[in-house]
Amino acid sequence: MSIVISGATGQLGRLVVAALLDRGVPAEQVVAGARDETRLADLAAQGVRVVRFDYDDPASLSAALTEGDTLLLVSGSEIGRRVAQHQAVIAAAQNAGVARLAYTSALRAGETALAVAPDHVATEQAVRASGLPFTLLRDGWYTENYATALVQARATGVVLSSAGDGRVASATRADYAAAIAAALTGTGHENAVYELSGDHAWDFDELAAAFATVLGRDVVYRRVSPEEHLNLLVEAGLDAGTAGFLVALDGNIRDGALALTSGDLSRLAGRPTTPLVDALRPLT
Repeated sequence: MSIVISGATGQLGRLVVAALLDRGVPAEQVVAGARDETRLADLAAQGVRVVRFDYDDPASLSAALTEGDTLLLVSGSEIGRRVAQHQAVIAAAQNAGVARLAYTSALRAGETALAVAPDHVATEQAVRASGLPFTLLRDGWYTENYATALVQARATGVVLSSAGDGRVASATRADYAAAIAAALTGTGHENAVYELSGDHAWDFDELAAAFATVLGRDVVYRRVSPEEHLNLLVEAGLDAGTAGFLVALDGNIRDGALALTSGDLSRLAGRPTTPLVDALRPLT
């Protein structure tokens, strides 16, 4: 029986593998799966079993799973296709008889208007319908999502957003990976739902101040309306669809969709989440 991590070439999946090894899970009991397993040579060198795990190739999914495994399904990135991809993984897990299926979902899935939530809600429904023991790991926002904004602030001294007074309880990917690894290895996590988020919900004035600290220059928060934000993004070269999506996300933040501080993440990880300034320093 192994712990199988899908999407192991991704930023989160790779960190979960590292967190499992840090927790003392023997490398031979960890399976790292990816569409292109040749990109996992560094993990193979550590004794981790690497396999092809392509959400679009059911045969690769079946070959990677065995009865009694614990499987982490890291959500795919192809919006519009990922529900079907996730369903293929769930079907393979059923057929293999895995002991538990964990899924990285979205914060407060099922009751949030978050723009990214619908695919996660559909996947959660499929996970529950599978009859397999499950753990739903509802991830909030990554602090690393603001790397581009940090670069822009270095150049302009401005954080521009239509999020208003909204707050974000972000945490680092490493924070999430530590919590996920704990849920994969510990007991009492069957059929559990965890709302994972940072310990502190910051607002964009705090984000600007944190940028100023790590950049060593003045940074201010410029509030704009959704309409102005959309126009500015399009003028900057983004296509209308991407620009609209980003403005919608800021609207979700403005409405409180990412402000939840449940404490689940730090409880699972066994430590506080990384403070905003400390999380931003590696991005400079």
